[in-house]
Amino acid sequence: MAIKDVKKVVLAYSGGLDTSVILRWLQQSYGCEVVTFTADLGQGEELEPARKKAELFGVKEIFVDDLRDTFVRDFVFPMFRANTLYEGQYLLGTSIARPLIAQRQIEIAEMVGADAVAHGATGKGNDQVRFELSYYALKPDVKVIAPWREWDLTSRTKLLEFAEKNQIPVARDKRGEAPFSVDANLLHSSSEGKLLEDPAVAPDEIVFQRTISPEAAPDVATEISIDFHQGDAVAIDGEAMGPAALLTKLNALGRANGIGRLDLVENRFVGMKSRGIYETPGGTILLAAHRTMETITLDREAGHLKDSLMPRYAALIYNGFWFSPERRMLQALIDASQASVTGRVRLKLYKGNVIATGRESPNSLYDTRVVTFEDDQGAYDQIDAQGFIKLNALRLRLGAAVGRKGGAL
Repeated sequence: MAIKDVKKVVLAYSGGLDTSVILRWLQQSYGCEVVTFTADLGQGEELEPARKKAELFGVKEIFVDDLRDTFVRDFVFPMFRANTLYEGQYLLGTSIARPLIAQRQIEIAEMVGADAVAHGATGKGNDQVRFELSYYALKPDVKVIAPWREWDLTSRTKLLEFAEKNQIPVARDKRGEAPFSVDANLLHSSSEGKLLEDPAVAPDEIVFQRTISPEAAPDVATEISIDFHQGDAVAIDGEAMGPAALLTKLNALGRANGIGRLDLVENRFVGMKSRGIYETPGGTILLAAHRTMETITLDREAGHLKDSLMPRYAALIYNGFWFSPERRMLQALIDASQASVTGRVRLKLYKGNVIATGRESPNSLYDTRVVTFEDDQGAYDQIDAQGFIKLNALRLRLGAAVGRKGGAL
């Protein structure tokens, strides 16, 4: 891409060392106007310093947007309707945030007349893929600048030298080598790298930021209820809450009970294995509650079909295909399945565990007249089971008969 091709770029900007260096580098290398965009996704950090830092660089158009409710309502909740887990364990806290950031970046680019967008993801990770697939899906002709794939600032030392040379303020406590990197939002925190790179070594307690250890959790269980409406959580202990407030409350409950820790070696889309320490306290509770609600409100085959599609859906999110037609198609099926998923779930939270203790719904398919061990008064005719079993056994009996004559399986 020729430098003259870019006149204005929207940068996903956190105000940290990396993106501050990127901001100045863009101004110098591309000679273009830089617009900064900082998203509040509930990462728990003060974001106004990012605005002030951007002003120091002479940035005229600065966006600091509170997207917490949008994040939970339009991204987290749709994902949880599918009970989504990547590789059977990961609740996709980082993955699901990237399409929202990219979406808002493109909206800002259209608003301010920018011809390019830029991100701070490295050339080794998944985030570069997630950002850029989203950009291109939303604005096919957009120019994308990925500094980590272009510049020669290949170490933290070089970044600090560039910062010092260009009078970029760096907090004294940020000058040393970080023991691991952290990404956080309202759904989770993710820690990886450096101290955590050897998967044989257990993480030190200093790594955990969102949860206390299960051993340190109270010796008495916390009992709660969660209300659902068409697949989405809407209230805790009978108190209606907005999406972000509800997840914030679940996070606090999960934190206090040591819930949601995960030490995972996962398969990155770019081809390598990576070890990460994830903390998803509220999400872990929400997943257990949602699955419990579905057990009495979803038809058996509908539920099994949905479960069979979940790994594919999870991989699409993990790999950055949130805006793909196939993800949208799967979402339509998943959302249709949730029409009856309304009711209340009761849970106990105890030392890292989420234990379902009750579930009720106006749409419940659980019929005590049919399942009772007492007299069902004709609701279920047990003699019907004989024909059912014989029909299902027919192929087994035929196969066994052939087998006795020396036939193949």
